[in-house]
Amino acid sequence: MSSDRETGREQRIVIVGGGTGGTVVANKLATELREELDAGDVDLTLVTDSPDHVYKPIFLYVAFNRKDVADSRRPNRELLDQRVDLRIDRVVDVDTDARRLAFEGENEALSYDHLVVATGTTLVPETIDGLTDGGHHFYSAAGAERLRDELAEFTSGHLVVSTIGMPHMCPAAPIEFPLIADEWLQKRGCRDDIDITYTYPLERAHGLESVADWVTPLFEERGIGLETSFEVEAVDPDRQTVATTDGRTLEYDLLVTIPPHAGSDLASRADLGDEWIEVDRHTLEATRADDVYAIGDITDVPTSKAGSAAHYQAGVVADRIASEVRGHPPTARYDGKTLCFVETGLEKATFVSFGYDEQPVVRPPSRFVHWAKLAYNESYWLTARGLL
Repeated sequence: MSSDRETGREQRIVIVGGGTGGTVVANKLATELREELDAGDVDLTLVTDSPDHVYKPIFLYVAFNRKDVADSRRPNRELLDQRVDLRIDRVVDVDTDARRLAFEGENEALSYDHLVVATGTTLVPETIDGLTDGGHHFYSAAGAERLRDELAEFTSGHLVVSTIGMPHMCPAAPIEFPLIADEWLQKRGCRDDIDITYTYPLERAHGLESVADWVTPLFEERGIGLETSFEVEAVDPDRQTVATTDGRTLEYDLLVTIPPHAGSDLASRADLGDEWIEVDRHTLEATRADDVYAIGDITDVPTSKAGSAAHYQAGVVADRIASEVRGHPPTARYDGKTLCFVETGLEKATFVSFGYDEQPVVRPPSRFVHWAKLAYNESYWLTARGLL
């Protein structure tokens, strides 16, 4: 079969989603296919429903009044290579047979030859009875700001940090929050008047066994209570209690949660998966459609929903699509590589890296790694541009 390159027909690459994965893959493709784009042989478009790119890990620091929401945003156009067309619109369906995207309202459809879906995940706290009114979180800009205001007034009582949603974005964040809160409250002089309890729905403190083995004694050392196998069924905002599926009840004065997450209904409408897009875990090709890739949080790959995973996946997909555009067999593969920084307080951090067949090794926390994480937060915008 002759390729589009051989027949002289322009190939259209469309990326849906303007987060880490979508932005990085767009910029990497713009670099790898520079000659084809300049010659008019390839058209490269990124579609996103917001003019701004949001770096969500900043929200953790917003909650403790150490960053502002404005620090998490940059205009998408500033981050994208000029060869990438930017379309601000909302995709409502994908016809994978006709290779066409449908948009809200009467907006013109868009065809594609190669499609990358990187729409991320959404928060659905409303799926837990009482959670919307009874709990706080730092997984959105508005949520982080509300939590910041609550923490500023919180000087005594029971702080419960509960992981309710699994899977969820940023696998380190649930354990980072109580560890940072411990030191932050000490500096404010009210830690002795505040009990902290951390809950997790599995039989250990974290989904990764080595991380759980490391953090459990650290929680004990820091006076942070731990409740495992804690599957939240409902929250009672009036009584300020959290109830589990096995009948346990925990009282709180301030409830901070990792709320339930959901994939995109676009996945089911396009028959790419029931909720998460089903992909080959190494090639990231959709298993239900041809010439469709998915990366980042929207996929069903068996690794963490972390920005670093989306970054590494973006490199693999960019390489594979560039090969396909040129009529070459794609060979790049994703091995599950993920890297996460973990704050252990206000001035120290560690990091873990792992893959599909590799458990993370937790290194001793240090000031150096803490400052490295802060430096990465500042340099993230270079990463989004595909420069790191």
